[in-house]
Amino acid sequence: MRKTPAVFVVLALGGIALVGLPLVGLLTRAPWSRVWDAVSDPMALDALRLSAVVSIGATAIAVVLGVPLAWVLSRTSFPGRSAVRAIVVLPLVMPPVVGGIGLLAALGRRGVLGARLDALGVSIPFTTLAAVIAAAFVSFPLLVLAVEAGLSSIDQRLERAALAMGGSPWYVLRRLTLPLIAPQLAAGTVLTWARALGEFGATITFAGNLRGVTQTLPLAVFEQGQTDPGGAVVVSLLLVALSLAVLIAMRGRFLPSATAGR
Repeated sequence: MRKTPAVFVVLALGGIALVGLPLVGLLTRAPWSRVWDAVSDPMALDALRLSAVVSIGATAIAVVLGVPLAWVLSRTSFPGRSAVRAIVVLPLVMPPVVGGIGLLAALGRRGVLGARLDALGVSIPFTTLAAVIAAAFVSFPLLVLAVEAGLSSIDQRLERAALAMGGSPWYVLRRLTLPLIAPQLAAGTVLTWARALGEFGATITFAGNLRGVTQTLPLAVFEQGQTDPGGAVVVSLLLVALSLAVLIAMRGRFLPSATAGR
């Protein structure tokens, strides 16, 4: 085993401090005597319930639309495929608030599609559906990229052999392809859910911050931080705990094994 250069160790410690100090700050500033009161506060409970609805709804949209899109990007050649992939990945690098403004421009009452929906009596902005759409917009690429990577790693000769033996395309998809990409699909689904759970910028821009309607946990933390910083720290730790649970549950699927390379 090669000896790690000392400078790498020092820089690695700096990296650990960069991501670890905020967590230490939350843990040291949390008013532990008020944890139950803060977590059981009606605003926090409403936000937790709404976060569950929004994150699960956004993940469902991502799976239903993302798996077919990943298939098309992975298995189909067509002009402009690289441009389509770039557009799909764009929400990962776009500031979320810009995404929220884009959603308003598209689905707002005077938007490209929103004006037509409004004429039919359908208004999306500042509703729970708007929060779901905003969360789906920012988290959707994670599902597509994970599934596309899984599909690209499959030896397509296996699928062709199954088809040659009389299996229908749907049978091969259900019994061969989907089981082979199950780890990537699971990882993409959980990461999509986790990203949707923590969404803030696009949600507050497109859906607002309406308690019981669009106020998810991140928005509740933002509002509570203005009047009750201690309570905001506790709710922040709740989000950290949920995120950490996701990482622990998915350990070994998208994180390298502790024994890899030994």
